[in-house]
Amino acid sequence: MNKVRIEPLSTKDLEELIKIEKDTFSQPWTKAMFCEEIDNPIAVYFVAKDDRSVYGYIGLWKIGDEGHITNIAVSEEYRGEGIGRALLARMLQFGKEAGIVAFTLEVRKSNIRAIQFYKSFDFQVAGVRKGYYQDNGEDGLIMWRRPNA
Repeated sequence: MNKVRIEPLSTKDLEELIKIEKDTFSQPWTKAMFCEEIDNPIAVYFVAKDDRSVYGYIGLWKIGDEGHITNIAVSEEYRGEGIGRALLARMLQFGKEAGIVAFTLEVRKSNIRAIQFYKSFDFQVAGVRKGYYQDNGEDGLIMWRRPNA
């Protein structure tokens, strides 16, 4: 892996992004869904990449002065190398520049590693969405980050 850059998502990144999505999630988004996101005026996506590969991505919907983090994933063989941290830090910086004052996301209740990751960025559990995940009915934790609260 060469020096990784965080850049806006482009259509040329989609094939590798879809592979990461399928390898990461039990209910992966389709290529068509990501194409719609590229054209969605409230959606912002960044990828972590070098000249050869895409290693991860993050997405957000900007709704007023709030940001809903829609998804974040890192290729399995590169997890633990700081790529997810770099992606989330870049998205939070984008949010600050765009006037976002609070961020939210949902995470599986059983995904302890992700919950701890988000807590390290000052996200706090604010509620539960019962049966949120359709594949197995698992609850989703609602997490919020309100830096100035």
